[in-house]
Amino acid sequence: MDDAFLLRTPLFQGLSPTQLQAALPMLNARQRAYRKHESILHAGDHTTQMGLVLSGGVRIEHDDAWGGKSIFSFVEPGEMFAETYACLPDQTLMVTAVAAQDSRILFLDAQRLIAGARSDAGVNLMVGNLLRVSIRKNLELSRRMLHTSAKTIRGRLLSYLSERALLAGGRRFSIPFNRQQLADYLGVDRSALSHELSKMRRDGLLSFQRNTFILHGSPQQ
Repeated sequence: MDDAFLLRTPLFQGLSPTQLQAALPMLNARQRAYRKHESILHAGDHTTQMGLVLSGGVRIEHDDAWGGKSIFSFVEPGEMFAETYACLPDQTLMVTAVAAQDSRILFLDAQRLIAGARSDAGVNLMVGNLLRVSIRKNLELSRRMLHTSAKTIRGRLLSYLSERALLAGGRRFSIPFNRQQLADYLGVDRSALSHELSKMRRDGLLSFQRNTFILHGSPQQ
């Protein structure tokens, strides 16, 4: 396990190498590898384990009773998932975590972290870090709600792509979704999404190659 990598992650940021080595067994840390498309956590389950992505990536999905799928987020290396459910193990998971590619996940017992609060400076620091992670996740959910509030597919695309450009610091950027995943994230039909992207390209608003985009011109919704 790469200690230098872990010390840069939001959960362990600020810990010393010695504190990290003490924290891992305390949290019952264990690694597991997953193949692309393999489910990691299932909707309907309960868990005390939160996941930290060591490599690859994880999609957080929701399937309704009629087979419809929504993608809530993409979890990149260094980021965490299921931390809220792990802290509240009596709550049923409403989402499924799926490996977006071959991935390695570090599982950590959130209940041990909560039980160890106020025991030492390292544990207290991790609890504060976990709180910041949860707040950031709430912000990401609010962003998705903002994107899907637009009534038109073009409006949703403009909102999402504008955010990605802002985060990238320029008009050229890549997104973590393929077309189907982007349609699921924005809550629209894939064919309609692809059709609208083609129209936006013809209108001179953007150009794209697979999941890389370049924004041009002034959008009209």
